[in-house]
Amino acid sequence: MLLLQQMLVLFILMAIGYFCYKKSVITDEVSKKLSAIVVNIANPALVLTGCMGEEKMQGSELVQTLMIVVVMYAALLVLALFLPLLLQVEKRSQGTYRAMTVFSNIGFMGFPVISALYGNGALLYASLFMIPYNVLIYTYGISAISTEKKLQEKTVEKYALLGKVLNVGVVACLVSMIIYFFNIPLPDFVKTTVTNLSNLTAPLSMMIIGASLATIDLKKLFADGRLLLFSLIKLVIVPVLGVLLIRRFVSNEIICGVCMVMLATPVGSMTAMLAQQYDGDYEMASKGVALTTILSVATIPLVAAIVM
Repeated sequence: MLLLQQMLVLFILMAIGYFCYKKSVITDEVSKKLSAIVVNIANPALVLTGCMGEEKMQGSELVQTLMIVVVMYAALLVLALFLPLLLQVEKRSQGTYRAMTVFSNIGFMGFPVISALYGNGALLYASLFMIPYNVLIYTYGISAISTEKKLQEKTVEKYALLGKVLNVGVVACLVSMIIYFFNIPLPDFVKTTVTNLSNLTAPLSMMIIGASLATIDLKKLFADGRLLLFSLIKLVIVPVLGVLLIRRFVSNEIICGVCMVMLATPVGSMTAMLAQQYDGDYEMASKGVALTTILSVATIPLVAAIVM
């Protein structure tokens, strides 16, 4: 019931975005500017909030979770290399499929679900997933998505690449690691400001995705056999196999539950945001986010019933 309630909240936010686009409250230009706010301000603030808690992980649980995070993302990156080829995705959309394979909605959807299921203390485990996630999405993700539109370019300017790597998202990751590991105290007004900015992430991103749905033929969305097969693999097969494998080595139920949510959440809305910002296949990214988000209402409880 808690899972369904959280999904309903996200769908309501998407519906508001859909309605606003239909009424021209949100236009294409407004949507692009809102995307810039999410990518450059709200989401980096969300990264910082994960490292401002008072509780600290210790000992074997910390090492165990860090090892799982590294192995999980390594496995997803390898899967991302082959899955678009196995699905025979057309060349211009392969980068988008790679990004959709690796990046799930762990911050916007995963954190609220984890908090509802296991309490705020479990967010400490989830926060360990956020730093590599954001480093990868602002490096690998941008690289995969932005090169789609200019595949004929075989070289990248050194400083242009450096500018993509040293962006606000990566800076937020580095700052958050310093705050966490050195236990740097922050003034209350800073915490409040960062928290308020981070709270913009979920509603704005969901409204933007909802607005993008207004430009998509929803009937055709479910007629895309390749995208449906991708959704089945990402939302059911990968999390079930992943968690069953993790449970062979991990006995802590909270860690297993956090891993389940991290793997079972739909395609991250940041993939669509970045596709819009970096001239990627925004339509395909939006369709992937929309379809997997819709299906996740059923698949997340299904995966939980199978593996937990």
